[in-house]
Amino acid sequence: MRQDPLKDLKVRTKRFALSVIRSLWEVKKTTESDALKKQIIRSASSVGANYRSACRARSRADFISKIKIALEEADETQYWLELFFELRLIEEKVFTELHKEADELIAIFVASAKTAQQK
Repeated sequence: MRQDPLKDLKVRTKRFALSVIRSLWEVKKTTESDALKKQIIRSASSVGANYRSACRARSRADFISKIKIALEEADETQYWLELFFELRLIEEKVFTELHKEADELIAIFVASAKTAQQK
């Protein structure tokens, strides 16, 4: 039985958001870390939300627009991850895993947008 790649990516983007959120549970509570947490939670959860929205797009142009938003949110999440890591708020292993997953999601969204634009 073949799995639905769209459903797989929906699961993967949700798992990404949950992993980012869970990685923040142990971050020391400060005014700065709280502000950063809000930003990264917003962008990481937005990746999956915008991907789901793209899956319900009404036209190819709508799909491309929404998939590009998901891509931008994944890129923004990488930025926040870099700040967390450089401020030594998360461990290198956690940073590396989450940053790599964001890279892979970005590559998928770039390929999806290119494919949709070529059709």
